[in-house]
Amino acid sequence: MGTVSNLGYPRIGEQREWKKALEAYWIGELPEEQLEGELKRLRLHHLRKQQAAGVDLIAVGDFTRYDHLLDHSVAFGLVPERFAGLQADGGSALYFAMARGAEGIAACEMTKWFNTNYHYIVPEWTQESAPELRSNPWLADFEEAKSALGIVTKPVLVGPYTFVRLSKGIASGAREQAVHKLLPVYAQLLVQLEAAGAAWIQLDEPALAGDVDAGDWPLLSEIYHVLRAAAPQLKLMVQTYFDAVDNYETLVSLPVDGIGLDFVHDRGVSLRQIAKFGFPSQLVLGAGIVDGRNIWRSDLTAALAVLDCLKQCIPPERIMLQPSCSLLHVPVTLKHEKKLQGIERLALAFADEKLGELAVLRTALRDGISAVKLELQDNALLFDALRQSPGRNRFAQTSVSMDDGAAFSRRSAFNERRKAQQAKWNLPLLPTTTIGSLPQTPEIRKARQQWRTGKLDDTAYETLIRAKIAEWIALQEAIGLDVLVHGEFERSDRVEFFGECLDGYVFTENGWVQSYGSRCVKPPVVFGDVAHIAPVTLAETVYAASLTSKPVKGMLTGPLTMLNGSFVRTDIPRKEVAFQLADAIRAEVEALEAAGIGMIQVDEPALREGAPLKQREWKEYLGWGVEAFKRTVGTVRDTTQIHTHLCYSDFHEMLGAIRDMDADVISLETSRNHGTLIESLHSEAYDKGIGLGVYDSHSPFIPDTAEMERIILEALDAVPPELLWVNPDCGLKTRSIEETLRSLRRMVEAADRIRGSLVQIGVFT
Repeated sequence: MGTVSNLGYPRIGEQREWKKALEAYWIGELPEEQLEGELKRLRLHHLRKQQAAGVDLIAVGDFTRYDHLLDHSVAFGLVPERFAGLQADGGSALYFAMARGAEGIAACEMTKWFNTNYHYIVPEWTQESAPELRSNPWLADFEEAKSALGIVTKPVLVGPYTFVRLSKGIASGAREQAVHKLLPVYAQLLVQLEAAGAAWIQLDEPALAGDVDAGDWPLLSEIYHVLRAAAPQLKLMVQTYFDAVDNYETLVSLPVDGIGLDFVHDRGVSLRQIAKFGFPSQLVLGAGIVDGRNIWRSDLTAALAVLDCLKQCIPPERIMLQPSCSLLHVPVTLKHEKKLQGIERLALAFADEKLGELAVLRTALRDGISAVKLELQDNALLFDALRQSPGRNRFAQTSVSMDDGAAFSRRSAFNERRKAQQAKWNLPLLPTTTIGSLPQTPEIRKARQQWRTGKLDDTAYETLIRAKIAEWIALQEAIGLDVLVHGEFERSDRVEFFGECLDGYVFTENGWVQSYGSRCVKPPVVFGDVAHIAPVTLAETVYAASLTSKPVKGMLTGPLTMLNGSFVRTDIPRKEVAFQLADAIRAEVEALEAAGIGMIQVDEPALREGAPLKQREWKEYLGWGVEAFKRTVGTVRDTTQIHTHLCYSDFHEMLGAIRDMDADVISLETSRNHGTLIESLHSEAYDKGIGLGVYDSHSPFIPDTAEMERIILEALDAVPPELLWVNPDCGLKTRSIEETLRSLRRMVEAADRIRGSLVQIGVFT
């Protein structure tokens, strides 16, 4: 009764051992054999921890060398033709080339995993794609756990429907054909797992919590009839998360053994569906009762109330207690957090603590409320204290959302502003710039760490930062960039840095989560009401501008990215938090403008990731998201040029909202998805300044000048030359100095050549 099942565990390790091993391997400091040994040690350690926490069904297949969707693509032989030269290797060289690119070969596209901050490698299909089972890493992990630890684990795969929905190159009308190609591979895989002794298989189908075409439900039924027939002894759990499923009745009629539902992020819909339609007696319910994607302690009384409702329809022995989704999205453990004290620490729960909460709920389900009386009392006291916290009651929440949005619209239309800005800046055709961040060398990171720990005083640290700013202003001028940046050397993470300078945030020491590949971020925590304290970026930006006659952009993080890049309080609507952030960042915008900074970039790379799974809810989200951005920048003068940056999103889905943001210049990540966006711009023209990234700044492999020229020319086919900017895809923080200089020189050379060609043919004089 009350089985605890985990849907997935963080990969990175308590001290980011996974990240460090991968990066050491990539630079040649760790041989592949040692890398595999370290990854195996981490896999087994994670399994032991979950076993000790009392998890009955422990997932395997959640661990990966880079990304779990990439694991599927490689295992299924879905390798794009451009990697044909690496096919013979079939191992790490091919795998990491698909993830990160190789010399002369573009990496596979990367985009957000639903509405989270995790990025996955997009599977690529063509009409000729013929999936086959080339390897079975799920079987290998299952057998490893069984032989090394004696644990019969639960292999976790992305379900066939979601895999196809997330793939590139499959039109909606060709979805059925792709599924039919893929089903024999899944069937073969399950047969092997069944033969090895697996009992439960988790098939993640989060796409079912989004928009599902009516015609896809018969296809889903076919999928699971085929898989049921292929491995009749396996228990199949179809796992959904991030929202409720609209077609609940059809979902629970699938020929499987269990259905997993998210009872945290479904706004009560799943509970109402079960109460109305019942739950089939032959199925097990995977009850996602603990939040798998935020770091707050669960309200155990509320969770038990949900379980009490479920018990009215489902016997407790057929309820599995689970996180709402994989714990991939939260940090590993609180045990290394030494600085957080009092309620700020007590209110948090990372992956290990969430498994502890599930254990408490299991005890309550098995033995009754009295068995966890003390835990419930402590939990209730915590939530009472949170409600009364002064930091959460700084001002009336309604005052933040009642202002007239028109008050934050720009004073003039874009065409008028553009004339004023061009008269002020006199920029050339196809102006070149960067997205903002420049290489964060080991020297800078070490100095920041020493400064944080008191080993380096403020004066010495500031002197180092100013020296780096001066060095890179000179380098940017020498390269020939038209609009410069100060480099953001004083910043760790774009969200964490600003959060540290705003009231209402708290910070962890080791609260790392995976963003993409080995890239980990440490999201700050919006604990209370947010307010601006003092200028954050003024000193460094003004200093950089004093060193050059060229424009220097002020660099800020936008309210939606601050929101979606943080762990956010859940006691008030996210819209309210976004408007608090917008008001705080607007104070920074106005301080920069008052100091003479006439170009200000307010980045919103995380705008798309906060969008709901269901398109019918996008209008509301994008409405207040755009309002938050305009609330941030709308008070500036016409001559102040507002830039923004978006990355790793399906921009064609939201061009209207991007236009409504009314930024003077927007730069987009497009090198991994260039053709799709160009097609969108052909069908829906963008009428403001726009920069389409000419190379992938996250790949160590730099295209030559001719390739960058080709990309610029493709962009000019869809964007008027007077509106096109030339820039990298994203920031250059993770690149080496040599890579950065070489790539920017090629970019400027490519822009100069195209600029010259346009002048020659009379487009401009």
